[in-house]
Amino acid sequence: MKNTKLINLEEITSLSQQALADLLESSKLKPGKIVVVGCSTSEIQGQHIGSASASDIGRAVIDGLLPMIRENGLYIAAQCCEHLNRALVLEADVAETLGFEIVSVVPQLKAGGAFATETYHQLDDPAVVETVLASAGIDIGDTFIGMHIKSTVAPVRGSIKEIGYAHVTMAKTRPKLIGGARSIYKKYI
Repeated sequence: MKNTKLINLEEITSLSQQALADLLESSKLKPGKIVVVGCSTSEIQGQHIGSASASDIGRAVIDGLLPMIRENGLYIAAQCCEHLNRALVLEADVAETLGFEIVSVVPQLKAGGAFATETYHQLDDPAVVETVLASAGIDIGDTFIGMHIKSTVAPVRGSIKEIGYAHVTMAKTRPKLIGGARSIYKKYI
């Protein structure tokens, strides 16, 4: 990849915050919902995913997200890299309350990724689980968070398209429409 942009940590924090603000505005999440976030700090730098994990960039992203997540009564699930089978970091009490099985692993820079590792260190009582069903999500750097989002998913078109060099996509969910042509549906999206 071509790498000519300077990486500004304050800008990464700000862009992460704005992406989350866009997601929250579109999804209208109620307190108690999970937001899954996948983030490749390598991709933010313009490198191939998994090749250049950077703790300072992971910290800049979580610094932009965690305060707003908490202010809105939501929970973050930080997706680890493929070396931990895309397990997720979240608060232990959330995992227990929602019935997720906690697994025994601590994410590290090269096994879990910088973002998940930094999230692990910033949570009050972190735990790792193998899967969640989130109500919305942010994917920074094409980390494929879809396996951790409820069906039915709708894309969110926010104002932030990139953080550094990393492509940013977002999604929200709604209840499935069932019952056929005679059914009446409540508007969710």
